[in-house]
Amino acid sequence: MANNCTRVRHAAWSVSAVALLGLLTACGGGGDSAGGPSTLSGTAAPATGGSASGSASPAPSATPTGGATAGTAGAGTSSGGTPSEAVSASGSVSTRCHTSELRASVGRDNPGAGQENFPIVLTNTSSHSCTLRGYPGAAFRSAAGKQLGPDPKRSSGSPDTVTLTPGASAWAGLSFSNPEVSEAKAATPASLLVTPPDERDALTVKWPGGQVPVSGNSSSVFLTVFAPGTGA
Repeated sequence: MANNCTRVRHAAWSVSAVALLGLLTACGGGGDSAGGPSTLSGTAAPATGGSASGSASPAPSATPTGGATAGTAGAGTSSGGTPSEAVSASGSVSTRCHTSELRASVGRDNPGAGQENFPIVLTNTSSHSCTLRGYPGAAFRSAAGKQLGPDPKRSSGSPDTVTLTPGASAWAGLSFSNPEVSEAKAATPASLLVTPPDERDALTVKWPGGQVPVSGNSSSVFLTVFAPGTGA
C-alpha cells in the first residue's frame, strides 16, 4: 500500500511540475536574463510564488509558516525565542522542528517527461517529537559560496502538519526542467542550502544532481510542501 501511495505522489509531483513548466513556456519563459540571484549570495531564501496557507514570511516569527530566510550555513542552530506549537492528528501538542534538530539530505532523482525531481529530506535527530509544516527554503550554491540562479518557486499545495518522531523523516519535492531539454543556461552547484519551515538557519547538503537551470527560458525551479517519509 505504501509503495502505491509513493507512486501516486511521484506521478502527481511530475504532472504538477510539467504543468507549471508549460505555463512558463506559454508566457515566454520567466528566466532571469541577467542570471543574477534575487537574494544575497549564500542565502537560502523562501521560495517565491504561490499563495497556499503555510507559506513563508520573511519576517522572524513563531507563527506556523512555510519557510524563512537563512542566516549562516552549516549545521545550524535554533532561531531562539518561544517555539511555535502545532496539534497533530492524534490531538497531542508538539513543537516545530528547529534547524539544530534536523539532518538534511537529497534523495535519488525520479526523472520524467524532461523533468528532474529530487526529494529534499529532513530527518529528526533529536530525542523528542517535533513538527514541520509548509515549504522549505532552498538555494543552489557554487564552490565559492555564490548563489546560482534565482530562488525556487512554489508548486501549489495544501500544507499539512507533519509530526516527526525521533529518527523519522519528511520530504519536499524539488523539480526543474532538464537544461539539455529546455536549453536554459545551466551550472553545476557544489551544494544545496536547505532551510526548514519557520527557521532562519540553513543546512548545507552536497548537491548530487549535476547541472541545474540558472537563467533563460524554463529556468524556474519548483518546491512542494513537506509530506511524511523520504519520497523514495
